[in-house]
Parts: sequence; C-alpha cells; structure tokens
Amino acid sequence: MAVESIAGPLSSLDYRIRFAIAHRRRIEVTYQRFARLAEPHDYGKQRGADRLLIYQLRGPARPGHSSTGWRLLDFQKIESLTVLDEEFPGSRGTQQQSHHDWDVVYARVK
Repeated sequence: MAVESIAGPLSSLDYRIRFAIAHRRRIEVTYQRFARLAEPHDYGKQRGADRLLIYQLRGPARPGHSSTGWRLLDFQKIESLTVLDEEFPGSRGTQQQSHHDWDVVYARVK
C-alpha cells in the first residue's frame, strides 16, 4: 500500500474528498440516486478504480441490513458531494482499515 501526496491538479470532487478527510468533516453524498450523510475515512485506488470508504450515518439500506455502517463507494458513481461544517472525532479504530486492501491511499482519516 502506497500513500500518495496531494500534488498536481485536483478535480473539484477529488479536492472536496481530500479536504473532508483532512479536516474530519461530515459529507452529504448522492450515490446511486440516494442521499447519504456520512463520515469519509479512506480514499484511494483499489483494483484499478478510485474508491471512497465512508461510515454512513443516514441513507438507504438493503433489506434486512442497517442504514448505518461501512460503505465502499466507486468514485465514478458519486453524483454529488457536499462538505458539511459538522466535524466528526476521527478514526473509528483500525477495524475498517483491515477490511480493504488499497493499491494506493490518497487520504486517510486519523
């Protein structure tokens, strides 16, 4: 797993994700037509695709599952993302980090 610095031109969405993670700010993200309130935790490349690991606080759930919990979003499928003023305390421990192997980590909440 490599860690990449914030160098070079950043897309607006890329910048907002990195900012939210660096400043531990909650986000409101529209993904697959549904709005979600979330804490962004990891952002990077996994199996050749850019992905964002979030802890969802409010949003859709599959039948029989909780509406809260860990979700892995494909960067290309994010329809909109707003960084909120509301902060969150930071990492929810190391458990989530062991669930995903990253090719490259662009940003990780501490």
